[in-house]
Amino acid sequence: MSLSLPELDSHLFKCADIIRDAVDSTDYKDYILPLVYYKTISDNFEIQYEAYTEEYGEDHAQRPNLYDVPYVPEGYLWADLRTVTENVDEAINDAFDALREANDGEVEGVFRADYVAEDALTDDRLTRLIEHLSTYDLDTESIPADMLGEAYMDLVRHFAEEEGKSGGQFFTPPHIVELMVRLLAPFEDGDTFHDPTVGSGGMLVEAATHYRDEQGEDPSKLTFTGQEINPDIAAIAKMNLSIHGLTGRIEREDSLLRPQFTEDGSLTQFDFVLANFPFSADWQKDDLQDDTFGRFDWHEKLPRADRGDYAFIMHMAEQLNATGQAAIVVPHGVLFRKHEARYRKPMIDDDIVEAVIGLPENLFQNNSIPSAILVLNRDKPDDRADEVQFIHAADEDFYEELSNQNELTEAGLDHIEENFEDWTTEERVSRTVSLDEIRENDYNLNIALYVDTTEPEEDIDVAEELAKLRELQAERDEIETRMTEHMEALDYE
Repeated sequence: MSLSLPELDSHLFKCADIIRDAVDSTDYKDYILPLVYYKTISDNFEIQYEAYTEEYGEDHAQRPNLYDVPYVPEGYLWADLRTVTENVDEAINDAFDALREANDGEVEGVFRADYVAEDALTDDRLTRLIEHLSTYDLDTESIPADMLGEAYMDLVRHFAEEEGKSGGQFFTPPHIVELMVRLLAPFEDGDTFHDPTVGSGGMLVEAATHYRDEQGEDPSKLTFTGQEINPDIAAIAKMNLSIHGLTGRIEREDSLLRPQFTEDGSLTQFDFVLANFPFSADWQKDDLQDDTFGRFDWHEKLPRADRGDYAFIMHMAEQLNATGQAAIVVPHGVLFRKHEARYRKPMIDDDIVEAVIGLPENLFQNNSIPSAILVLNRDKPDDRADEVQFIHAADEDFYEELSNQNELTEAGLDHIEENFEDWTTEERVSRTVSLDEIRENDYNLNIALYVDTTEPEEDIDVAEELAKLRELQAERDEIETRMTEHMEALDYE
């Protein structure tokens, strides 16, 4: 049976209904996503195993290094799990342990959920969940890899919506991610991508999708890496890359305190960095006064311990190679807060800021404050040297209001991209500004300083307004005459 994407989405979304009320909605992702991934691995492995067995024999087929998916040891296929009727939670845990042991770290950190520890996940619920997922094969012969990957991302988004405000911590809305990727594209074979606050991996996946769908190229020729402090969310990112068939790795740790991507005592540098870091979060300032990697040297004073925005920006700038580019979601405050001018100065003087793009309010689930995209480029084209483009994309022309948040429209995305690509100056929308002008403004990057963001006043038709005034005066005179007549009739002075 051939499935459409909406049908596959609906099928996967129903997993939440099966365990609803048994676990908190914030935990749906922890118990459902690993099972979906396990089913995908098992279905693909089984097809490859049968093909190797038929062509070379069973002994040959049992070599783990043959497979382009994690190896599933004997007795732990999805079909084996379906035969279990008692202590299903233990059987799932055992299967996950077996996969970890059989794959030499390839799936390390992915299967984290403990199904035994969740008492409400009874044999009945887990059996129904397993049988529901068994309805369709999830191998690439049955469902194209790009469709399965998209359905997985839709499932991640669905769980972020279920979680509400907290879900925004691991999921950036797709329209924002798409814009960021479009600002950095085009890409080339061999390019490297990194997200130091990777969340569920959506930015890396979108870069791969753009390379495939918009450039017609093979995303397996790109390399994707990311780091995430939350182990459960890092697990989602690992599964996400794997399901999309992407080359790369996800590491779990605090990117500022313990960066995991290093080479010979320096940070690994990349062609592209995409990130939506936690706004104005605490960071381990005291432990990084003498940073081993020299990341925080834009000023002798480090950013405040309770506001790590520029710590993240400096970290990402250090992760760019000589031609590297970055698109970073930032709170508006980093553009103009007075005490942070000392960090904007070296960024401007080194001419690595290419654009500042102001976004509408209420685009994110976890906050409604205005944000912007900061575009950095270590190798700006000659015709953009010593200039920064400011784009005001916060007006209604760029977004639509949904039930609980705003969303950039396709026309809005096109408008932003066109202005950026053409280096356009457009009244009340965009302007290219010299670095000297920015210096004259004490390195303030507030968009309103450079683009007139005020609503234009409507032209006044004086004759029409005078006619309205005379009409109102006539009505007033008539009312006063009637009032006088009534007062006289009542003999009231």
